[in-house]
Amino acid sequence: MTCVSELCANAIAHTASGRGGVFTVEVDCPRDGVARIAVTDDGGPSVPAAGRLDLMAEGGRGLAMVAACTSRWGFREAYPGRTVWAEASWPVAVPSPRRETVPRRALRPPSWRGPAPGPLRGGPAA
Repeated sequence: MTCVSELCANAIAHTASGRGGVFTVEVDCPRDGVARIAVTDDGGPSVPAAGRLDLMAEGGRGLAMVAACTSRWGFREAYPGRTVWAEASWPVAVPSPRRETVPRRALRPPSWRGPAPGPLRGGPAA
């Protein structure tokens, strides 16, 4: 949510979207383990860039925060404006290769194969 809020605030503060224009927010999960947000605005005079950290500045940390909180981010021209996007990723389970199951009786020693021995026959040797 923080990254979406930052990209929307930038669209309002730094582009024509904040002077009576509009902007669009898109949220997408293109594949397992990846979420992508994109904000398309009406464009502005400069391209988005993560600023240098100035501890005394009141602003300028937004895109640096987006870069720190996401796997990657960037922008592309979107006539008549620009789209700024960010992707977050997380680990997903990878299925293990399917192993053939071996029947339980195949694991028994060879002496156990076959029918169970019957009752002893006969008596003591004469």
